[in-house]
Amino acid sequence: MKFKHIDNLEKATRKGKLESLRMGICFTFLLGVMLYTNSLGLDVENGLLLAIAAVIGGYMAINIGANDVANNIGPSVGSHAITMGGALMIAAIFEAAGALIAGGEVVATIKDGIINPVGIADTRVFVWLMMAALLASALWLNIATAVGAPVSTTHSIVGAVLGAGVAAAGWEAVNWHTISGIGISWIISPVLGGIVAAGLLYFIKRYITYQTDMLTAAVKTVPFLVALMAWTFTTYLMLKGLNKVWPVSVEFSLIAGFIVSLVVFLLLRPFLKQRMARYENSKEGVNQFFTIPLIFSAALLSFAHGSNDVANAVGPLAAITHALVGNTELTDKVDIPFWVMIIGALGISLGLALFGPKLIRTVGSEITELDKTRAYCIAMASALTVIIASQLGLPVSSTHIAVGGVFGVGFLREYLKANYARMEDEIRAHHSEDDLVAINVFLASFKSAPLEQKGMMLKELKMQARLKLDPANFSKPERKGMKKFYRRELVKRSLLKRIIAAWLITVPASALMATGIFYLLLNIVG
Repeated sequence: MKFKHIDNLEKATRKGKLESLRMGICFTFLLGVMLYTNSLGLDVENGLLLAIAAVIGGYMAINIGANDVANNIGPSVGSHAITMGGALMIAAIFEAAGALIAGGEVVATIKDGIINPVGIADTRVFVWLMMAALLASALWLNIATAVGAPVSTTHSIVGAVLGAGVAAAGWEAVNWHTISGIGISWIISPVLGGIVAAGLLYFIKRYITYQTDMLTAAVKTVPFLVALMAWTFTTYLMLKGLNKVWPVSVEFSLIAGFIVSLVVFLLLRPFLKQRMARYENSKEGVNQFFTIPLIFSAALLSFAHGSNDVANAVGPLAAITHALVGNTELTDKVDIPFWVMIIGALGISLGLALFGPKLIRTVGSEITELDKTRAYCIAMASALTVIIASQLGLPVSSTHIAVGGVFGVGFLREYLKANYARMEDEIRAHHSEDDLVAINVFLASFKSAPLEQKGMMLKELKMQARLKLDPANFSKPERKGMKKFYRRELVKRSLLKRIIAAWLITVPASALMATGIFYLLLNIVG
């Protein structure tokens, strides 16, 4: 056997051992969840059933950590603002903190009003419905993570509740208005995320990286951008996280965010002026200004995510607990026991640490190449779009917004590269093919010129060509027909198709799986 074959075999063996270790840790965690639930001594009708439901809830939490959290920290890792290990540690801590501190005291048992609980009078049927929904959504997230597709956790659980709810109470129990809103969010979320992220990136390029003196432009502009980030994230954190502990209005959140942003601006501007000499006048130098803001954004987005999406993992478990402790009235909201929140928080952190890197790499580096300025735009789009959409009453998915932001900056870069290539072709067309010196000199000055000056240079070039004042202008009419423009793709199309396909089938796939699991439970267990 050749040495390279032995080396490949050893690598495969190590990979298999690592996968076995991960599965072993997950199994140990789920076994611990079962033993922990039994040790609580809860006065329930069926303790074993509750323990099984807790295990499924822990499995769901693991899959949320593996899939959904990548959207918050992927851009920061992909831009090298933070290492993979550092990102995993920050996200795990702040996800758990968000779940335990601001996870909320109540949660909707029938997610977002998908199914009317009045139509489900039997407690036993309700328990099977929630268990089927929880298991189906967890399985779908597991499949999506395995194929490397970041999907919406909320859409997964909504589809599962829909499928199991229809199986339990019929089509008349479905709230079709809510379902139509979810369908609309498939389009609104990525489009809004992409537009906001691309708009921010274009602003940075126009007023910083397209300037001759990038560092001076950055010192003037970056404090405003970071202050905007502080304003946005403070408002986002108060509305989507701390609001569950300490209720605040939108107006108060905006005012508090503005005060924080003002303090950040006043402190940051003189600080950047002092450190300006340490950076080089280049895009890489400008990128360094965004490192610390990106670390904070990863932490704050993780906190907000933990405070909101932990309900997707433990909401059905809380509902099952509510039903099994003897509550015959199936209300639309129930209290979340603290032990249930602990399972959700630990499960999300564990899933992120064990299986999160795969999706983090997908979001952070495989869709398109990210640097720190692009990652900043995506983080801002994630928070800003959620705030705006929430106030307008638009249904959006944070996962779709973040991924849409990644695609938005990628496609903007493609457009700008293509536009620049067209301008280079136009410059070459106004010079003799043999006059390489004139072409290279003009291109060098053109490349370093600010955006406004580039436009003026092209206009002057066209005018000289029309008046025949340029001694080097020997362009032939047929050269235009011979020119070829090669478009450089900066966004991976295969990933785009895979992710869109996963988004489209998330609700129907989880619904069908939940329907099958519900009938299986009802017929086998009774």
